[in-house]
Amino acid sequence: MRNKLVATLAGVAALALYSSMAVGSKYNFQEPQSVIAQDIYDQHIMLLWICLAIFVVVFGVMFYSILKHRKSLGYKAANFHHSTTAEVIWTVIPCFILIVMAWPATKTVIAMKDTSSPDMTIKATGYQWMWGYDYLQGEGEGISFYSKLSTPRAQLENKEAKGENYLLEVDNHVVVPVGKKVRVILTANDVIHAWWVPALGVKQDAIPGFIRDVWFAADAPGIYRGQCAELCGKDHGYMPIVVEVLEEDAYSEWAAEKLASMKKNPVNLASAADDVDVAEAAEKDSENN
Repeated sequence: MRNKLVATLAGVAALALYSSMAVGSKYNFQEPQSVIAQDIYDQHIMLLWICLAIFVVVFGVMFYSILKHRKSLGYKAANFHHSTTAEVIWTVIPCFILIVMAWPATKTVIAMKDTSSPDMTIKATGYQWMWGYDYLQGEGEGISFYSKLSTPRAQLENKEAKGENYLLEVDNHVVVPVGKKVRVILTANDVIHAWWVPALGVKQDAIPGFIRDVWFAADAPGIYRGQCAELCGKDHGYMPIVVEVLEEDAYSEWAAEKLASMKKNPVNLASAADDVDVAEAAEKDSENN
């Protein structure tokens, strides 16, 4: 009876753990939508199972020893200083486990850094507190715009109910074609920012005076949301990123329309940033007065 109960509890625990690890769970990563994101997710799950196995073995042996070799059963504590065999075992096994964990992780890190031969290149510049984008290479070359939070002020001030994508919606999406390797060149205008889109497996700091790069290739059309992942100032939480992935034909139409509209209304990212700074300064003055 006791063995059946233990087996049942173990099964329930394993099922609960597996359910909590399921893709899309609110306790886990976002559903991966790129090769790199899938690799990150798979290694995350693998490492959790390894940690669980280590936990069960170590604490299983410890509790078994405490229960079965306690003083009340007549056992006496052993008196020894060291065991060479035990020391070798508990050194070799952890080293082997680390190698098993490090091998796939190293392959993924190398793949994350391989930004060669992109199908298109986009420059992302971090400002306080928005992103500026320049399409530098590939279809849509010449497109420029800046992207900032579009959550209504009334929601920020708790005067209206929060929207579905509260603090995660912007006025201009970064639009890319599905299945294409997109290289993102990153820098910043003022302080350190970070371009982070979890579903695409992308996270890289944007540092003033430096150029960093990262890449992704989305597996399926959709809208994928992220945020600045650096503490870049008081409005750090108001700097979302939205990547919209379209089929190739739809992307071509968007790029053509965007370029046509830019010819009529050119966008200067530097002046746009200055306008935002002026607007923020005016808002501060009004608040102080």
